[in-house]
Amino acid sequence: MKGILYVISGPSGVGKTSIIEGTLKRVRNLVFSVSYTTRKKRPNEIEGKDYFFVDESTFKSMIERDEFLEWAVVHGNYYGTPKKFVEENLQKGFNVLLDIDVQGAMTVMKKVKDAVYIFIAPPSFDELKQRLIKRGTENEIDLQRRLEDAKKELSYIPKFQYIIVNVNLNESIDQLCSIIVAEQLKVERFIERLGEYRIFEEGGKADARCGA
Repeated sequence: MKGILYVISGPSGVGKTSIIEGTLKRVRNLVFSVSYTTRKKRPNEIEGKDYFFVDESTFKSMIERDEFLEWAVVHGNYYGTPKKFVEENLQKGFNVLLDIDVQGAMTVMKKVKDAVYIFIAPPSFDELKQRLIKRGTENEIDLQRRLEDAKKELSYIPKFQYIIVNVNLNESIDQLCSIIVAEQLKVERFIERLGEYRIFEEGGKADARCGA
């Protein structure tokens, strides 16, 4: 079967990375799509694991070659999802997880109708602010910009299929795992395979058998 695309989105600092890392350790057949960005690498980030860090010229060349499933300018930097990686893994039957901003999620929604869209929200706006301050990766100007962007991003929640309010990390991981498993078990995703089954009526009883 073709894989399922899971799109995770939410404000900066809400805890998406930690939730995703915990989920990848627990769910089989799930791969993470590493995005490209022109943002400067933070001290704890690893090239090729957290992001592919490129300069603006390289990123724009990739746009011209149509190499992104989606791309956007967020907080003054470019971010993009590599189209080839996503498409190839879905065709191989792997489920693919994206961590992208709300603007990017809106773009993917227009292109991929059968993807699963999940919004990660903070318990409150004040809690989000405290998490960003505690993270200590932004100066005051960047912090305020991210908080203003967060207000706009939270208004897009109704466009998503699921919401996880990240109060407790382990509970949030449990919830994301539950969503992923439930989506994989939906009958509509098995429609193409239902031809493998034959329904026979014997004595007024329906008997489902796996037919060759």
